[in-house]
Amino acid sequence: MKKLTGLVISAKFEQGAIVMVETSFRHPLYSKLVRRSKKYLVQNDVKAVSGDNVEIQETKPLSARKRFTITKVVKK
Repeated sequence: MKKLTGLVISAKFEQGAIVMVETSFRHPLYSKLVRRSKKYLVQNDVKAVSGDNVEIQETKPLSARKRFTITKVVKK
């Protein structure tokens, strides 16, 4: 099971939210720090709001695009 930490971008759905997860790695040739971000549609049972840092965990498919759920709010 994957566990990721990200920022809630939008919480306008009744039971869902959009979380942006940023990852960074060092480029193999140029040794420059590269940041990548990806948005996940997640189940929002803990009522997180926009701007919260949350921890998300992989789960069974809940809808056509939902594959993660919010486990806890790290920082409001």
